[in-house]
Amino acid sequence: MAFNKEQFANLIGEFTVSTEQLREIAADFRYDLRLGLKDPEQSSLRMLKSYVGLPTGKETGEYLALDFGGTNLRVLRIKLLGEGKFEVLKKVAKPLKVEGVYDFIGADSTAEEMFDFIAELVDEAVEGDHTTKYLLGHTFSFPSEQTDLYNAKLIIWTKEFATPGVEGKVVNDLLKEALHRQGIDNVEPTAVINDTVAVLLAAAYKQPDIYIGSIYATGHNTCYLEPYADSADAPMILNLESGGFMKLVPSRLDIEFDKASEKPGEQRLEKMVSGRYMGELFGMALAELLDEKGKNYGFTSIDMSNIILDETADKAEVVKIVADKTGKTIETADAEMVRDLASALVVRSARLVTASFVGIIWQLAGEGKAPKQHIAVDGSVYEKMPLAKENIMRALSELLGEEASVVDTVLENGGSGLGAAIAAAMSQK
Repeated sequence: MAFNKEQFANLIGEFTVSTEQLREIAADFRYDLRLGLKDPEQSSLRMLKSYVGLPTGKETGEYLALDFGGTNLRVLRIKLLGEGKFEVLKKVAKPLKVEGVYDFIGADSTAEEMFDFIAELVDEAVEGDHTTKYLLGHTFSFPSEQTDLYNAKLIIWTKEFATPGVEGKVVNDLLKEALHRQGIDNVEPTAVINDTVAVLLAAAYKQPDIYIGSIYATGHNTCYLEPYADSADAPMILNLESGGFMKLVPSRLDIEFDKASEKPGEQRLEKMVSGRYMGELFGMALAELLDEKGKNYGFTSIDMSNIILDETADKAEVVKIVADKTGKTIETADAEMVRDLASALVVRSARLVTASFVGIIWQLAGEGKAPKQHIAVDGSVYEKMPLAKENIMRALSELLGEEASVVDTVLENGGSGLGAAIAAAMSQK
């Protein structure tokens, strides 16, 4: 069977965002930012305070970094050398769950067991040294309520975590108690940050003119340094939880996908741009072209990447991927369309993410021109997905015009560890 060309054109149209629509989204994002600064309740951006500004780049000393963002834990001993330089002296990594051996994330485990396990990793990172004083920074990537740099209370577990006794507790207190139980009183937890904030701190330590940090991967989120130009408040990084931005016009398929998702009506931007959902949206569109509407093929963003990378005349790789996932053999002409469909979704994703960046750039510029800056981005979609980077740059040009020449993006993929160490160093200011 050959694809229906009109149906294909309509699908591409649904995933196309014009310059005008993009400009509107950027303006709405800026509006939500300004609204959120006055009253976060009124905004679809959460505007969470990080209680930390930007590093000077001159921070020095040895620090511990705990990277707790999912089931794989990492503890690093990092030496900050100043001038943006650093050295990882020791790295210890272990999963919190090993099938059939132990499980610290299930409902049958306890907070004490989980944090004792973390304390053991810290002990490994300091190589049993219980006398040298270490400050520890903690990248904790779960929804938390924070009142200062130390105090972050877990609101609710996500990512399949169910360990009882942690929700509603200050995670650094639990860590401190576990360290004390193991006689590691020389390690002092002093800072908790979110992984997006860690990206911004790590990048800003290495080079100047960085005010925006973003994760563009399985999930999506952005933070920025709010200058508080009109008030006496010191500049502070705000974690926007921007995946929850709602002022977008979703396509018919986005709406269908959202209805069937775990949390309907939430995380609209994230569901339209992130790696976790892109493959599913692509599969939904392809099912319509294959006359199997509603069928779930299990496409991933990696499949989409491989489809886009196939530039051969016969599109053999595209044909193979489609056959493996759907059981259908398609013609070369249809394989071209499949590639165009995957490309359209990636291009839309990059454009929407850029509109959110531009909303922040306009906020930073106030009434003036966009300040010179590099936007720090971490994540597999940004780093590995074909078409993502160049379409971010293209959309920046469309929205900023001549001012786009002072803005670019930089990859920051070691942020979780380095950012936590920098936060520990900054906690002493």
